[in-house]
Amino acid sequence: MEIELKYSIPSEKVAEDIWKDKAFFHLEEEGSREEMCFDAKYYDTEDRDLYNNEIAYRVRKEGSSWVASLKWKGHTEGALHVREELNVSVDCDRPAPEVFRGSEIGKHLLEVIGGKPLNCLLETRFHRKRFRIDTGEGLYELSLDDGWILTPFGEERILEAELELFSGETEELEQLGAKMCEKYGLVKEERSKYARGLELINKGV
Repeated sequence: MEIELKYSIPSEKVAEDIWKDKAFFHLEEEGSREEMCFDAKYYDTEDRDLYNNEIAYRVRKEGSSWVASLKWKGHTEGALHVREELNVSVDCDRPAPEVFRGSEIGKHLLEVIGGKPLNCLLETRFHRKRFRIDTGEGLYELSLDDGWILTPFGEERILEAELELFSGETEELEQLGAKMCEKYGLVKEERSKYARGLELINKGV
C-alpha cells in the first residue's frame, strides 16, 4: 500500500529552500539523498476500461531502470493519498500487462483489458530530488518534483512535494506535512499527476 501526502509548491525558490532546510537535515537518513529523472507513460484501452475500473497502469523510467506499476482502490483526504500499489521491474516502456499475471490484481487487469490494445494516454517527465527522514518513530521519504504533465490536449507544470510513509504511523506523517505547509506555504494537492493529466484530456476532448 502507498500512503503519502502531496503538496503544490508555490515557486522554484521555495522548492530549493525545502531541499536545503536545516530543520530536516538532523532527521535525514545518511546516504539517502539523491536526484533522478523520471519519464512515465500511462496506458489504457481506447474505451478507458482501466479508468472505469479505477486502475492506473504506468510504465516509468527511473534513472536507468524501467518499472511497471499498478495503482488501485485509491482514496484521497485533502493532501493524504492512500492506494494499493504493485511494482514490477521491466525492460522498456512497452505495455506488457502480463508481467502482473501472478497477482490477483494482475489477473483482474487482464480480464478488464480483455485483449484490447493499450494506448499511451499521457506522459509525465520530471526531475526528482529526494531523501529519507528517520524520526526514530517512523521512516519517511521527502520528494521534490519539477517537470511537466504532457497530453495531446495540453501540458501542465509539475512543482510539488511528496512525503511518503515507509514505516510508522500516518499521524506522524501528517504532523510532518503540517509543519512543512506552515513554514513554506504549501497547498494541499488532492489530485495525482495522472488525475491532473486526465483532467487536461477531458477538457480537450
